[in-house]
Amino acid sequence: MNTSTSVLPQVNGVVLSTPDEALTTETLRQRACAELLRQAAVEAGLLAADDPLPLGGAMTEAASTAIEALLDRELHMPEPSDEALRRHHAAQRGRYAVGERVQLRHVLFAVTPGVDVNALRKRAEACLLDVRCASPGGEDRFAVAAASTSNCPSGADGGALGWLTTDDCAPEFAREIFGKTEVGVLPRLVHSRFGLHVVEVLAREPGLDPAFEAVKSAVAQGLRQQAFATALRQYLQLLAGAATLTGVDLEAAESPLVQ
Repeated sequence: MNTSTSVLPQVNGVVLSTPDEALTTETLRQRACAELLRQAAVEAGLLAADDPLPLGGAMTEAASTAIEALLDRELHMPEPSDEALRRHHAAQRGRYAVGERVQLRHVLFAVTPGVDVNALRKRAEACLLDVRCASPGGEDRFAVAAASTSNCPSGADGGALGWLTTDDCAPEFAREIFGKTEVGVLPRLVHSRFGLHVVEVLAREPGLDPAFEAVKSAVAQGLRQQAFATALRQYLQLLAGAATLTGVDLEAAESPLVQ
């Protein structure tokens, strides 16, 4: 893979951004993945070769439709068996609890255009270590860190977010918080579309645990989404391996285009 900071990021010669755009690493990866799929759709005869190139990351309706047709053709995902559904439900019962609530506070390190993500992660990790080392009964380091560092308005209130349900959170954030038993400062950074979070769980209300049959359709949808994300990631890896990428690294992208 050829990477360079002296030229604009490209996929097979197609430029992904304009000189005046300051894209986050994740946004750049998403554009690269979308361009790989657009070019594959052209190669497959599903999209006209003269279809206008994406402008500011926005594709034409024809390109979006062609990509959907391409994925329908290329990604083959078997329907999950009843046994697989029951096994997943048994292992993840807490995720399907009804009425579960969690009281949280957090420190947000926002990922914004042009930010140095590696430097941001180091700052977040240093903050996490600092608040985990706080002595019981001593200074509330979490509140201090939130007030001085957090990119969320809640920082003015010590990072307090109050009582939340899964519907109050971005899905990727909720997956890290709900359906678990942890209380206290989480020993890991929580990633979301907004950035990196240092999170403290103050209290939990478990909610009701419905029977398997009541949530079977939700369990099935969850497994389908997981299978789609895995298949898409593998397909994109194949496309990237055959492409010439300049100024963009897809190897660190865990689930491009999939939340």
